[in-house]
Amino acid sequence: MLILSLGTAVAQTREEFVMAFGSCNRQNLPQPMWKAISKEQPDLWIWLGDNIYGDSDDMSVLKAKYETQANQEGYRKLTAEVPVIGTWDDHDYGRNDAGKEYPHKRESQQLALDFLKEPANSPRRKQEGIYAAYDYKLKNKTVKVILLDVRYHQDGLQKDSVKAYIPNTQGDILGEAQWKWLEKQLKESKADAHIIGSGIQFIPDQHPYEKWANFPAARKRLFDLLAKTKPKGAMLVSGDRHIGEFSKMEVEGLGYPVYEITSSGLTHSSTNNTSEYNPYRIGPLVNQKHFGVFTFQEKANTFSVEVELKGEDGKPLHTEQIMLSK
Repeated sequence: MLILSLGTAVAQTREEFVMAFGSCNRQNLPQPMWKAISKEQPDLWIWLGDNIYGDSDDMSVLKAKYETQANQEGYRKLTAEVPVIGTWDDHDYGRNDAGKEYPHKRESQQLALDFLKEPANSPRRKQEGIYAAYDYKLKNKTVKVILLDVRYHQDGLQKDSVKAYIPNTQGDILGEAQWKWLEKQLKESKADAHIIGSGIQFIPDQHPYEKWANFPAARKRLFDLLAKTKPKGAMLVSGDRHIGEFSKMEVEGLGYPVYEITSSGLTHSSTNNTSEYNPYRIGPLVNQKHFGVFTFQEKANTFSVEVELKGEDGKPLHTEQIMLSK
């Protein structure tokens, strides 16, 4: 059991810590995944965006859809036992592919934080965007989770004649206040592992959909920031795509490869997507409904994490073992 208070979660002293995560969840579709997630007995659930499909400028519509999800039987049972944190993507933000131009982002932010049960006096209620950071303690190790907001300050994109995004070469995603906050989180962190979450993918750069690579200056700034601050055990997590995959990338100056785990498709997935090119991918492209699991383990003098994507039956679809320290 965890104690969750004002952005910090502290686990009881032990050698294992389990985080489950996922995205793309239609509140009006069957949700069989919660049963499988509950069987994992996670210490934490992390939403990575499209937590509902709100898609409305009417805040009463968004509120009603959040309430539908909050009262879904399987999800309600999970959240009665497991703390929940999260960020958002476009559909729960309020409008498909929307960025900083969305006129109802302030009101939408409060509804999202209501759904996440953020305290009324939380600083997160007053800032522009729902980014947040949390620390989780094992016996002698700490895992920091940093959740970014890639909607509230995102610059605009245009599409070409085949409706693929045209990169905004100088465009930004996070906004200066969030960049400064992120640098402070990384620079001052004493954690032994860092999970950085985004609604859209960080590493893949070949597909025509939403991704950090559509904003190459912002993507470079992020990887340069990792190289500058050198956080221990940085790993990326993302959603949005209705697929799952592991990507692995060398970041110049960081000293170790960075993994990204995309988990997207709790209620629906891109079953027709069977061969999308991603030069960074390791393992299969997962095009069935699934969720992700981090299992951090502290044993003797080693600290490692097992990362899995799992299907509705709870069986692994792909697994990676990552050594964080020896």
